[in-house]
Amino acid sequence: MERLRRLLRRPEKPDWLIVGLGNPGERYAATRHNVGFQALDPLAKRHHLSFRKAGVQGLLAGGEIEGHQVALLKPLTYVNRSGDVVAHLFWGYGLPLDRLLIIYDDLDLPLGRIRIREQGSAGGHKGMASIIDLLGPEIPRLRVGIGRKEEAPQEYVLSPFTAEERVIMEKSYDRIADAVECIIGEGLLKAMERFNREGS
Repeated sequence: MERLRRLLRRPEKPDWLIVGLGNPGERYAATRHNVGFQALDPLAKRHHLSFRKAGVQGLLAGGEIEGHQVALLKPLTYVNRSGDVVAHLFWGYGLPLDRLLIIYDDLDLPLGRIRIREQGSAGGHKGMASIIDLLGPEIPRLRVGIGRKEEAPQEYVLSPFTAEERVIMEKSYDRIADAVECIIGEGLLKAMERFNREGS
């Protein structure tokens, strides 16, 4: 009977919801628009967390980071509709907005550079716009630079990284994992001071 009660017990509500934005499917897996998905993998691996298909349209990993229960989410809608899944799960958990963090690509930052902000506009990112439409602009976010080239932005963000760029991005993903740990363990302001510096 005790074993049955344990099996039926609802999972503990996480203290944090960390969301990486991207498009589902192998076609988009290695593209610039999917840095949110790509950034969550080293973080999950570092803390021995495994993604699984969730009841919502997304892949979810749960466990402990820096002494806090954390849920990592990869929405499986396309980027432009990310808000549907994020808001559904966020409202279900009943978290305050300062315990939500969105990780996504930014054309206006140099390749691999990261910027942490407490709130703001979507800056032209349709996935972030979708989330803001439902939850408002006061959402902490971590933007990941993918650079900008002459080609049309719609084509550029859906192109893969070159071999040389992948080396830069791998280092960036390790830094993002460090930044997320700092945000959870020491707070957003401390992480901004540490990781928003040039060359951080």
